[in-house]
Amino acid sequence: MNAPIRQPVSTERPRLRSEIVPLRDYLRDPDLGWDAVAARPSEPNAFLERWFLEASGHNLNVPADARMLVVRAEEQLIGMMPITVASRYGRMAVRHVENWLHYNSFFGAPLVRRSFEPYFWHYALDLLDADPHAPSFLHLVAMDGQGPLAAALLKARRGAAVVHRSSRAMLQSDLSSCEYYEKTVRKKKRKEIGRLQARLAELGTVTFCRLSDAGELDAWIDAFIALEASGWKGRNGAALAKDHHTKNFVFDALRGAHAAGRLEMIRLEVDHRVIAMLVNFLAPPGSFSFKIAFDEEFARFSPGVLIQLENLKILETPDIDWMDSCAVKDHPMINSLWAERREVVRISVPLKGKRRRATFAACRTLERAAALVRKAM
Repeated sequence: MNAPIRQPVSTERPRLRSEIVPLRDYLRDPDLGWDAVAARPSEPNAFLERWFLEASGHNLNVPADARMLVVRAEEQLIGMMPITVASRYGRMAVRHVENWLHYNSFFGAPLVRRSFEPYFWHYALDLLDADPHAPSFLHLVAMDGQGPLAAALLKARRGAAVVHRSSRAMLQSDLSSCEYYEKTVRKKKRKEIGRLQARLAELGTVTFCRLSDAGELDAWIDAFIALEASGWKGRNGAALAKDHHTKNFVFDALRGAHAAGRLEMIRLEVDHRVIAMLVNFLAPPGSFSFKIAFDEEFARFSPGVLIQLENLKILETPDIDWMDSCAVKDHPMINSLWAERREVVRISVPLKGKRRRATFAACRTLERAAALVRKAM
């Protein structure tokens, strides 16, 4: 198992200028202000906080050309965004710059100090304009279509365009968990869930537990990884335990999140047998539902639904206003329990240079034509 994630230590003079540096180099010597930006972000993004990105960089297959775009003002870190060069743009073989996410990253907004959105985009795009390794245009995936970062970019007079829109379930309400459940979930479904709860209780004592003892963290992580691997993800080779790199990433990320006060783990037990677990990342004022697993022997009791009902208590957490499900669009379980939706978009931005702009224009023309064809079908 990898050692716990180190705290960043730097004996160098403060870096003053904005720059684009190899991602692995940046992770070896990050800005000391990284955590400060994460504590007061324009848009919370747990997947770009130090503990998550360091765990990713130390354990996963990071693209060789992955770099960190860093915007600074004097001695202050303003914002950061990992980028890479993608070889394809949809079905088109067009090289372009893209914000880098891996398979277990579910939100792509750069981590930017609150109120500095226009400043960040101005200097970030200037850096890419001047970068000889940045082809064609910038393509941003998994952005919040209603967030301040997307709004600032679209107002920047750089020809940015939203090229794809989708949505996923989100939890956001001033109601209590009980009030929200009664208002959101139709009566027939609540009755069915009540029946499942009663049937499960016939098997033994049903309890929900939350991780509170740091000494139990590794045991909880082990239990979650084993539970997930016991189901369909394990059979399909998609479980976190599929290889030691991914498993070590999970341990490092969850240890780092716990040390930073960003981790919530919930489990559902029947007579002390764990039948469902949930991992959330807290990033005040938001949060992200990272992973869920359940014992398929108890599938007839819908343990995933039951633990998500317990998860509604996040509505009563004082410093958390919302939770992003991180689920695919139209996920049947989450969509039946959570009423709100987060618009997730992709945004493309041309970079300066005749050849770059011509490539961007050609791609946009083909995108519009394809959209018209789909609409006509």
